[in-house]
Amino acid sequence: MEASREATHTIKVDVPDEQYDYVIVGGGTAGAVVARRLAEDPRVRVCLIEAGPSDENDPIIADPLAWEEMLGSEYDWNYHVEPTGGRGNPKMLHSRAKVLGGCSSHNSVIAFLTPDADLRRWESEGAAGWSPAKCAPYFEKLKQKVTLETVQPVNELNRTFIQAGVEAGFPQATFNSPEWLSKFEPCVGYFQLNSIGRERCSSSKCYLHPIRDLPSNLVLKLNTFIKRILFDAQRNAIGVLTHDDKVLGASKETILCGGAFDTPKLLMLSGIGPSWHLRELNIPIIANLPVGEHLIDHPEGVIIWESTKPIPGPTIQRYEAALFANALPQTTESKESPDLMFHFALEAFDFNTKLYGYPTARNAFSMTPNVTRAKSEGTLRLRSNDWREKPVINTGYFTDKAGYDEDVMIAGIKIARKVMSQPSIKPWVKRELVPGPEVQSDKDISEYVRKTCNSVYHPAGTCKMGKCVCVCVCVCVCVCVCVCVCVCVCVC
Repeated sequence: MEASREATHTIKVDVPDEQYDYVIVGGGTAGAVVARRLAEDPRVRVCLIEAGPSDENDPIIADPLAWEEMLGSEYDWNYHVEPTGGRGNPKMLHSRAKVLGGCSSHNSVIAFLTPDADLRRWESEGAAGWSPAKCAPYFEKLKQKVTLETVQPVNELNRTFIQAGVEAGFPQATFNSPEWLSKFEPCVGYFQLNSIGRERCSSSKCYLHPIRDLPSNLVLKLNTFIKRILFDAQRNAIGVLTHDDKVLGASKETILCGGAFDTPKLLMLSGIGPSWHLRELNIPIIANLPVGEHLIDHPEGVIIWESTKPIPGPTIQRYEAALFANALPQTTESKESPDLMFHFALEAFDFNTKLYGYPTARNAFSMTPNVTRAKSEGTLRLRSNDWREKPVINTGYFTDKAGYDEDVMIAGIKIARKVMSQPSIKPWVKRELVPGPEVQSDKDISEYVRKTCNSVYHPAGTCKMGKCVCVCVCVCVCVCVCVCVCVCVCVC
């Protein structure tokens, strides 16, 4: 009952506790960039709010090799998917970072620029201003702040994997090169990483550090939670209410940079979302919009081999090479660009397979097929009208009616086995550990992949950008594409 009263009581905002021009909710990958760029204008006051602590001078965060240690840690929101949400792994942890820099302080520092074909498609579907030509200057500005380094061919097993990919018919490419961006086709190659050697280049490090030297017009609030957005009588966002009931006013814009889970959660807590859902939770409706719908992601499988010899070094973060393939050559998606991606791992990626009793080994390596353009969609809903509750995440994995995602993943296991049968890498293969050579039929492969699947941690789609739907609410949502190219678009 207390939560219901909290959601409906009125806060007088005639005199905010603190007044700014811009209030940015979420100090993650996008928020750190937006805050520092806005603060370049000394005439404005900017407030950046982050629920987690600072990442500065933390050796675990700084080291890309330690990224897996942060999954499920104090730096993680520890979101779990609903066990009935789709046909995927009901035990899956969906990590989202709760620390300054967000997932750029928490991930494996793999960096991709957006292929031209994707940007052209986005613009054609209503995302004005997102063409390759219009985005190019912002990618260049990004490169002036964030270091992107291509992994060097110093690890013997990485080199062998690249050679096996070539032998299997995949030409070696240079990821993020102009040629690769303009014509994204099946290939194999080394990742670019947003790091300098073994030092992570997160958005917070590149745009906010050292914190003591931030400009005086940029105020950073850490360990601060937001209950809801505040609106005036015309439904303009005029600030936010913090967990300790302080009003932070925004005279120009309130910008949400909470990602595909926490941004829709805050919007719905504030009265922007599906009216039927808000009524269920006794939340006053500001605007009836499909917030939380259209949740898309990259479902990922894994196939693990035990190695005949110790896994060699050196390595920066163990996932340094990749292969792109067309799993289903006749699809529209594969005509535009590959519909399947593999990370190559210098370890047994057994995070989920161990939960189901599959074997593992210290000296092992993996390929992780994922669906690059999944057709299945899920939803994000509120669990209650209490801001402290985690959202209800229904991934919807493998629920597309045509079975496209499932077919791509089945093909992925088969392609991975083909790569591992090539002469250059075959001497490294002692045995297939997971799912095991006995898993051969499409039915058995599908059952294995769906049961043990993971996320590549790329949720998107819950706050649609593009063409308006005739309901105008002035709140800005920051959309982060690849390595922090950020644009504010109105939810309207």
